[in-house]
Amino acid sequence: MGLRLVLGTRCWVLGTRYWVLGTRCWVLGLLALAIAPSARAATCESLSSLTLPNTAITIAEAVPAGSFTTPFNATLINLPAFCRVAATLRPSPDSNIKIEVWLPGDGWNGKFEAVGNGGWAGAIPYAAMANALRRGYAVTGTDTGHEGATASFALRHPEKLIDYAYRSEHDMTVVAKGVVNAFYGTAASRSYWNGCSTGGRQALVEATRYPSDFDGIVAGAAANPKTLLDAWRLWMAQIAMKDQADRILPSQYPLIHRAVLAQCDAIDGLKDGLIEDPTKCRFDPKPIVCKSTDDLSNDASCLTPRQAMAVRALLGPARTPKGKEIFPGFSPGSELGWGLLMGGPDPYSVPLDQYRYIVFDNPKWDWRTFELERDLAAAEKAGAGTLSAVSTDLSAFTGRGGKLLMYHGWADQDVPPLASINFYNSVQPKRALEGVRLFMVPGMNHCAGGEGPSAFDMVGALEQWVEHQKPPSRILASHTAEGKIDRTRPLCAYPQTAHYRGSGDINDAENFLCSK
Repeated sequence: MGLRLVLGTRCWVLGTRYWVLGTRCWVLGLLALAIAPSARAATCESLSSLTLPNTAITIAEAVPAGSFTTPFNATLINLPAFCRVAATLRPSPDSNIKIEVWLPGDGWNGKFEAVGNGGWAGAIPYAAMANALRRGYAVTGTDTGHEGATASFALRHPEKLIDYAYRSEHDMTVVAKGVVNAFYGTAASRSYWNGCSTGGRQALVEATRYPSDFDGIVAGAAANPKTLLDAWRLWMAQIAMKDQADRILPSQYPLIHRAVLAQCDAIDGLKDGLIEDPTKCRFDPKPIVCKSTDDLSNDASCLTPRQAMAVRALLGPARTPKGKEIFPGFSPGSELGWGLLMGGPDPYSVPLDQYRYIVFDNPKWDWRTFELERDLAAAEKAGAGTLSAVSTDLSAFTGRGGKLLMYHGWADQDVPPLASINFYNSVQPKRALEGVRLFMVPGMNHCAGGEGPSAFDMVGALEQWVEHQKPPSRILASHTAEGKIDRTRPLCAYPQTAHYRGSGDINDAENFLCSK
């Protein structure tokens, strides 16, 4: 049978490309392979010659299944076979943005996912990329334009600060989509962002600054507004660390946590070791204040009056001397994790870096000189257009059908959970909230972990919303101990919370309903 030459399906025969109509390609009586839309249109190695704006491809290699090791510590990650593309982006003369794009060799789901960073970034998030690849996604990640987990890169390098703040994420997305198109011969059917902490802030930036980049966005525990967040972190250090007499010792965290649960656990109608809605908790540390000076020798059994005052302050918002509220504080239930921000001799390095390298251009700046009102004003000026508050105008993103799925752990020991609620409540215009959902997670720490159910599938919920028009109202979460799931609980779309039905296993999500 001869070749029927009409335009349509792309076929390969003996290394030659032909175009025919239909799904079969007949040449000299031989059946050639028709390339389906999800198949590869280029070899992995050929991507090394791909030309994209401000981009130099540095690696284009096929990685066999089970053989990938991370470049920075040679850790072997068990992954399916994929095409690994690494590139350097230089949108400005001072830019040096590293990105990677991983393309499934087989089983591509036809979709694209970008993953976010943590802290000051400075490394490609391989673990997050691995999770997306295992789900069949073409995935990308970036170091945001520098190496290392400090903000020293930004010292007198304004273009690098821009790269970190927003440009690297957007340019990475544009380039990665170009790589996907070249490899598969077609654009991804859907594009998603998935990030927590700094990655959550990046998510909000993408939704507001580049509303056409993604169809759906997951924003977990967004570190936003970063200027206010880091001011709160240093205000907290002033309260609890500047004077040794005010320091709360790590050995006292369990004491405070038990006292919080004793007063607030049952507020939601169920005594289960979790506070479903900490905003209803009005904790008073008086019962654990030392009764006499003799008790002060046992720091694990009680608090000094000065420590108790510090606890009250930390569980409330940061305020100026005139009483103006600046940023929310810890939520009741987060006490076991307080060591992250105030368990060492000096405060958490992330806010220190912002003030040393970005606000004051002085690596030797002393945090003990921090004054909230004065230095926050300096931070806002230094961070204008980069690290200042992300816009709450989601009209362009949701107007084109974009969906934003937010989540935050109530026991977050790094970013106060009320920050996400404040953003949600500030979304403009109000009709844009039709494209936004927020899920608060009882007992979950920063992005993961904690006493509450903290394992859930936000990407799956987002897929159902974007692809099947099923907005999530309830998401199943689980908690694991000793390798076994010991509790499940529904996460409810804010402002609803989970309520026990009154009968059945309190560790089974089926016995809870979502309501206000």
